[in-house]
Amino acid sequence: MKVSLRWLKDYVEIDVPARELAEMLTMAGTEVESIEELGAGFSGVVAARILSVRPHPQADKLKLCEVDMGKEVVQVVCGAPNVAAGQVAPLATVGAEIPGGYIIKASTIRGEVSYGMLCSEQELGLGEDHSGIMVLPPDTPVGKDLGELLDLKDTVFDLAITPNRGDCLSVIGVAREIAALTGKKVRLPDWTVEEKGEAIEKVTSVTILDPDYCPRYCARIIRDVKIKPSPLWMRRRLEAAGLRAINNMVDVTNFVMLEMGQPLHAFDYRFLEEGRIVVRKAKAEEKFVSLDEKERRLKEGTLLICDGVKPVAIAGIMGGLNSEVKDDTNTILLESAYFHPPAIRRAARALGMSTDAAFRFERGVDPEGVVKALNRAAKLMAELGEGYVLKGYIDNYPLPVYTPKDIPLRLGRINGVLGTDIREGEVERILEALQMEVRKEPAGRSWRVTPPSYRRDIEREIDLIEEIARVYGYEHIGVTMPRPSDEPKGKGEEERLRNLLYPVLMGAGLSEVITYSFISANFPDQLHLQGEKEAREAVRLRNPLSEEQALMRTNMVYSLLDTLSKNARLGVGEVKIFEFGRVYFSRGEGKTPQEVPVCACLVWGDRVGDSWHFPKEQADFYDLKGVVENIFEVLKLPAPIFQAAAAKPFLHPGRAAWISCIGGEVGFIGEIHPDVMRAMDLRGRAVVCELNLSKLADLSREVRVSYRELSKYPGSVRDAAFVVPKEMEAASLLEIVFREKEELLERVLVFDVYEGQNIPPGTRSIGLRFYYRSPKRTLTDEEVARSHERLVNAIVREAKATLRA
Repeated sequence: MKVSLRWLKDYVEIDVPARELAEMLTMAGTEVESIEELGAGFSGVVAARILSVRPHPQADKLKLCEVDMGKEVVQVVCGAPNVAAGQVAPLATVGAEIPGGYIIKASTIRGEVSYGMLCSEQELGLGEDHSGIMVLPPDTPVGKDLGELLDLKDTVFDLAITPNRGDCLSVIGVAREIAALTGKKVRLPDWTVEEKGEAIEKVTSVTILDPDYCPRYCARIIRDVKIKPSPLWMRRRLEAAGLRAINNMVDVTNFVMLEMGQPLHAFDYRFLEEGRIVVRKAKAEEKFVSLDEKERRLKEGTLLICDGVKPVAIAGIMGGLNSEVKDDTNTILLESAYFHPPAIRRAARALGMSTDAAFRFERGVDPEGVVKALNRAAKLMAELGEGYVLKGYIDNYPLPVYTPKDIPLRLGRINGVLGTDIREGEVERILEALQMEVRKEPAGRSWRVTPPSYRRDIEREIDLIEEIARVYGYEHIGVTMPRPSDEPKGKGEEERLRNLLYPVLMGAGLSEVITYSFISANFPDQLHLQGEKEAREAVRLRNPLSEEQALMRTNMVYSLLDTLSKNARLGVGEVKIFEFGRVYFSRGEGKTPQEVPVCACLVWGDRVGDSWHFPKEQADFYDLKGVVENIFEVLKLPAPIFQAAAAKPFLHPGRAAWISCIGGEVGFIGEIHPDVMRAMDLRGRAVVCELNLSKLADLSREVRVSYRELSKYPGSVRDAAFVVPKEMEAASLLEIVFREKEELLERVLVFDVYEGQNIPPGTRSIGLRFYYRSPKRTLTDEEVARSHERLVNAIVREAKATLRA
C-alpha cells in the first residue's frame, strides 16, 4: 500500500526525516519496501497575472495576452477560450520544461511573438482538464514558482501490510502507528454532517436477507450534487496512492477508503428501482455486468447488493455498470457496510477480482468505523458537490460482530517472555498510545486491557506482549543465550540413519535433491496408480497454490522423475540422485495424515561420465541394487532379499523387486515402466528404489551385531552350478545355504546366470561360489569337501535342482 508523507502529516505531527521514519515503521512490523520522492513534474512555471487580452490580428481563435510574471511583463499568444484579463494562471516561461519532455521557447505565431505558454491542468500533469487554462486563486502571489505554491513535492512510502493488520490499510491507521512510536497525538478528521431536507426513511430502505454475510449495512442520501473534477489537493492525494481521479463523487469514496480503511460505494439513486437496497446471495449462474464492463457469471452464494428488482453491485468487490455515477447524476445513495471477510475472499478468488475494496474487506474492516466513514464521505460529497445530506442515516445492524474484550496482562509475564525489565508506567504508556483502554488491577503489577474495535487481531495476553515489544523497540531488548540442558539429548533414529547413509549414497556418486512434498493432481494417471490403494490414500490440499501442487506425495518416485525430466531437457547425460523426505497417507476425514520417512534413489543415463578409460555403458538395475546392499551393510543388517515381482504399477513388471529383510518388506526397487517414461517424455531406462526408514530403524535396533576375529589362515573356494526352474530366484538358493549355518562357510555369492544351449527349456543355470575358512587352522581338502557336499546336497534336495556338469 502506498502512503503519502504529506497526507500522513494531516493527522500526526512528523518531525523526523523520511528515511528515519521508514526505519521506525519497519522495525515496528510495518515494513517500508521502498521510498519514492515525488516532484512537480515541471520546472520554470510561475504564477502570472493576465493584464489584458486582445484579439490576434491574424487568427480568429487566438488572443494576445499581456502577462505580468513578476519581474517583467511579456506578451503571450493563447488560444484558450476561458482566458480573461485579471486572472492569475500558470505561465511556462521561456526555458521551462513541462510533462512530455517539452521545452518552452520564444516563438512567432502568425506574426506575433509569444514569450511562454499559459497552461491547462493537463499540460502540467495536474489533472485531466484541458478545456482551458488553469485559473489560480486571485490572491496567488505573482512570480512565485508554481511547484512551491501548490506544495507539490511529496514522499511516498510503499508499505507491506501483514494480513492481520487490516487497520494499517489506511492513512489514519499508519498515522496511529507513527503516533505510538513517536509519542505524538493523532488528529482525526471532522465527520460531523450538516443535514437538511426530509428524513432518509421516506426516500429509501435497506433489507438484509443474509446477515451472516452482511452483518451491517449503512446508507445516506446526498442530493443536488454537481459532478465535476475533484480539487487538486484530493487528486494529488489519490495519485500519490496509485489511484486515478475520476470525478468528485467517486473520488470521495476512494479518498475515504484510503483515509479510514473503509471501502464505500456511490450509487446513482435514479437507477435504483423502487429506490431501495436489498442484500442477498446470488443464484447459481446469475449474470451481472460490473463497472469494468465485463459480464460475470456468479457462483451460488456470492453476496449481491440489489435494488428492488436487480443486482447493482457485487458486495465488497465492485459496483455495477447499471448504477454508476454519471456526469448528470444529481442524487447519490452512499453505501458503507461490514461484510463477512471469508465470504468476500471466496467471491473475489472465484471471480478473479482483486480490487482495493475486496483487499480490505477480506482482511476485516473496523465494524465500529462503518458509520464514521459514511459521515466523513457524505460531508465531503456535500461540500465538493455543492449539494446537501438528507436528515438521518440507515444503520441496519442485525448481527453485531464486535464485543469489547477484557484481556488480562501481567507485568511478570511481559518481562519473562521478552527478557526485559520494563516498568509499569512504560507498559501503560505504550498501551494507551496504541488507543487501548487500560485498567490497573487492585493487586498491582497486572491490568485488564481492552483493544480498540479496529484491532480484532489482539485476542490474548501474548498478543499484547507482542504489541509492547514492537513499540518498545526490538533493538532495546537485550540478547541472552539460552541455558543448555544438563543432559545432551541423543539424535533421533531418523537423523541417525541419515547420517549413516549420507556417505554411502554420496560415495556411490549420487547427489542429494530436495523436492516439494506437494505434487501434481494427475500423478496417479502418470504413474499408472489409477484405482490403486495408494492413489485413494493421497491427501488432497483444500487450498492448493495450483493443480501442480494439489496432492501430498504417497511416494517419492514422481518427485525424482520430475527432477530427472528437468535435467534431461537441459541435455544432462547422467542423473544419479537421492532424497530423504516423507510420504503421506490419508487416515480419513478430519484425521492427521500418516507420515512415513523414506529414502529414495534414482539412476539414469551413463554409468560413468565421458572417459577414455571406461566403456560407454548405461546404468542399470544392478547399479542401484549394489547401493541398496551397501546401505544394509552399513546398518549392520543381514543382506537384503530381492524378490522379483511387479512391485509397483509404475515399475517394469520383469525388472522390479520387493526389498525385504528378516522376513519383512522395507521397500522396492526397479526399472521405470516404459509407458511411464514415454508419458513423462523421457528416453532410456531409469531405475529407482525407495526404502522405509522407520522399518530400517526398527530392524537395526533389533539386530545384535557379532564380530568375528579375522582369520590368519588361508581359505578355500569351491564353485557349483545348479540347473533350476527358470522362475526360481537366486535368492532362494542363498536362503537355503544360510539356513544350513555351516560353520566353515565364510560367504557365498552368485557368479553366473546362464540360459541357452545345453540347458533344458524352461530352466536356467545359477552358479554359486562358496568361500570356506577356519579362524583356528588351515583346512584340509577333506574338511572343505564335506562342508561343500552338505551345502550342495541341501540345495539339490530343497530346490529340486540338478548339478550342472
